[in-house]
Amino acid sequence: MVLYTLSRLFCYAINQDIFTDLSATHLSEIILGGMRFDLTAILYLSSLYLVLQLLPLPWRQNSVYQTVARYSLWIPNALGLLVNTADMVYLRFTNRRTTCTFFSEFENDDNLLLILLESVVQYWYVSLFAIALVVLMVWLTRRKVITCYPATTQGRVVYYTSQTLILCLSVYFIVIGIRGGFGRYTRPITISNAMQYVDRPEETALVLNTPFSLMKSIEIKTYHDPAYLPSESLSEVFEPLHRPDSALLQPRQMNVVVLILESFSREFVGYLNHDAYHEPVVSYTPFLDSLLACSRTFTRSLASGRKSIDAMPSVLSSIPMLIEPYVVTPYSTNEVMSLASCLRQEGYTTAFYHGAPNGSMGFEAYARSAGFERYMGMNEYDGPDAFDGTWAIWDEEFLLFYARSMTTLPEPFFTTVFTASSHHPFRVPDRYEGLFPKGTQPLHQCIGYSDNALRRFFALAKQQPWYDNTLFVFTADHTNSLSLPQYTNAKGLFEIPIAFFMPDNSLAGHDDKLVSQTDIMPSVLAWLGYDRPYIAFGDDVLTTKKKRHEYVVNYNAPVYQVFSDSLLLQFDGQQTTALYNYLADPCLRQNILDEQANLQTETDEMLLYLKAYIQQYITRMINNDLTISEDGRESR
Repeated sequence: MVLYTLSRLFCYAINQDIFTDLSATHLSEIILGGMRFDLTAILYLSSLYLVLQLLPLPWRQNSVYQTVARYSLWIPNALGLLVNTADMVYLRFTNRRTTCTFFSEFENDDNLLLILLESVVQYWYVSLFAIALVVLMVWLTRRKVITCYPATTQGRVVYYTSQTLILCLSVYFIVIGIRGGFGRYTRPITISNAMQYVDRPEETALVLNTPFSLMKSIEIKTYHDPAYLPSESLSEVFEPLHRPDSALLQPRQMNVVVLILESFSREFVGYLNHDAYHEPVVSYTPFLDSLLACSRTFTRSLASGRKSIDAMPSVLSSIPMLIEPYVVTPYSTNEVMSLASCLRQEGYTTAFYHGAPNGSMGFEAYARSAGFERYMGMNEYDGPDAFDGTWAIWDEEFLLFYARSMTTLPEPFFTTVFTASSHHPFRVPDRYEGLFPKGTQPLHQCIGYSDNALRRFFALAKQQPWYDNTLFVFTADHTNSLSLPQYTNAKGLFEIPIAFFMPDNSLAGHDDKLVSQTDIMPSVLAWLGYDRPYIAFGDDVLTTKKKRHEYVVNYNAPVYQVFSDSLLLQFDGQQTTALYNYLADPCLRQNILDEQANLQTETDEMLLYLKAYIQQYITRMINNDLTISEDGRESR
């Protein structure tokens, strides 16, 4: 327990930019609350040791037996401490403790070991701390447990009786410790219980430990209908079925290019920050800034999730990230609709591009399920040797390959590229070292490099015959390495650029509608004049002045979030936990849930919409109801 408490303090020390505004009192509450989760993890990891030491066996004092018992304590707990410490670095990118979905996300990445080894060296101080914890654990538990087996019959009766009673009593308290409390109605402790010790969802990463999160996420197998609303009235509140009115559509036969930019947080984009919060912000994206100035740029745009694996379903299929990434849930084999599948029906050529080894991150699998005809990864890359040594082909070379490759595709085409270089381990090619601003975060120079790669891509794309007849869509997969206080909170953690660009600048202009990644698919389809019904959890924001639904939903583990024009409401699945006015309080320091009775009607409507949204998502996942048949009927 002491070692896990030291780990929690160390985690706070190296991640203070994430856990902002923590008072000493609140930090103490988090530490004490975290001990519940630590105890459960330790009891799980020590279960074999406990069995060996509690069974009333006459040979327990044997030296070989005790050696085996000690190693049964040391090995699982050492692994637990190492994983818990390593996750202190990874949570900087996810703002949550790692769960079992991690193994599904990276199951096809052959270079994962190389990435981990580089991390061990790069974050050497974390590695040393982890080693110190393991050494201290072994030193503190190195002594033998001595139990003398009596020589007389009477002594043996007393021995077996007392040792059996100790075993039964110990098992009782061990079960209580694993469940997390006393009482017949006490539910077993789970990840969501961490919310009771925090003011903001991000702080749950400090309450929880990684062994606990891994073990508890094994239990997460299927969704269950929350039944918030009667099924017959559900669609009246929120309906993901879109039936376009062909009389209002303006058909356009044009190419579509979607660029998903790795880790391009809004904080890094100067064009989106010049007027924000009335303070100067360094721009690491001068070329993207120039594109946004002549695009339909949404000034209030949010990601659906916090990982790369969340972005593809959100951007391409309008499927949000709720509870767990869609592609690693049991429902990932469901039939889905996407921009690729819809546009293939209209005669489009479709292709997805990502410069990592084929199969990495599950992108290829999802691209296939989403209906892309072609997947262009490292195997298909045709250009100079440009592997970055860790993840993928450098963005510059891969984006140039992307531009050239599209010229070989029959038009009209729909393509998507997912960039890779603005990522850990935060390197740029040697020829660019020192050229881009290094800023305050290791990621900043990588953003500058990827922005320059985007400039090279457009310089080449302008020379291609397809360029003038193409709609370009810009977005990011998620945020990363945030530092400004207006971005290190439950709203800022999701703020990314979303923009639509036409080479003739016909779409130029700001738009202050509240939008999400899930709005991209319906917006593109509406712009092209797509007249068939489809399923999408977002709305058209490009051809209409007002969205069909005025709210945006995302998931900030372990709470759901719904945004209105000025309010952010957080809901844990059972009750509302927080309410913020993010316009008046951009850093989200003041929870006004119990202070604003005059907002009751608005918050009731927000909560009703959120419940309907969640229920539609879960029931459609359970029922494999995410597609429309050829005759225009829903799959169910």
